[in-house]
Amino acid sequence: MSTKTQSSDRLIIAGKEYSSRLLVGTGKYKDMDETVRAIVASGAEIFTVAVRRTNIGQHSDEPNILDVLPPERYTILPNTAGCYDAETAVRTCRLARELLDGRNLVKLEVLGDEKTLFPDVMATLKAAEELVKDGFDVMVYTNDDPIIARELEAIGCIAVMPLAAPIGSGLGIRNPLNILTIVENAKVPVLVDAGVGTASDAAKAMELGCDGVLMNTAIAAARDPVLMASAMRKAIEAGREAFRAGRMPAKRFASASSPIEGLFF
Repeated sequence: MSTKTQSSDRLIIAGKEYSSRLLVGTGKYKDMDETVRAIVASGAEIFTVAVRRTNIGQHSDEPNILDVLPPERYTILPNTAGCYDAETAVRTCRLARELLDGRNLVKLEVLGDEKTLFPDVMATLKAAEELVKDGFDVMVYTNDDPIIARELEAIGCIAVMPLAAPIGSGLGIRNPLNILTIVENAKVPVLVDAGVGTASDAAKAMELGCDGVLMNTAIAAARDPVLMASAMRKAIEAGREAFRAGRMPAKRFASASSPIEGLFF
């Protein structure tokens, strides 16, 4: 059963329940202290680390982010940011599994262009298939194509993560109808990944029925990242409640809050 209809209304990823539907990245902050304070303010229980850019144990002489964001408290989601071919992405996931004591949860992204950071769909499909066969629980970054989302789910990816707009652009959800189509057809969690700029974007994603949102730049590049993290937390919660409540139908003309029928004069 999809997480969208469960009475507990918890996000379930790889069999584990989460209270928060906000996932956050750890890049672009001014220092480690700001990173930690923003993640705490966000209420996120899952955070991503770019294995090729962040030390999670591969460099013993450098600060390790896991020392301040311990695996006992958070779920670490290693990602393949910066990979431009399937082979490098697969190798990066295997390195992450080794560094994280055999944990299989990964976020796969295989980029196709340095300017737009759009995904290389063919390479993503290839890497996803190999990783699933190798026992990984793959959450996959992709474009907003419902057909590709369906193929990635069929391969065995445990979550599909379509972009709302280019990574780091802050443009918001550019194609809500495609996102809605993906949500309506998916039997695995759908999380918007990339393009969110502010709290209203996050709320919109949740109102469309997405199971969660992953963001980094929208928080880290804000004037006050910790305050923005708090705003995103509230937006995710409000958007989810609005989706569950079911919005009123949109109407072309006015509909009085106090009907004129039945007046005494």
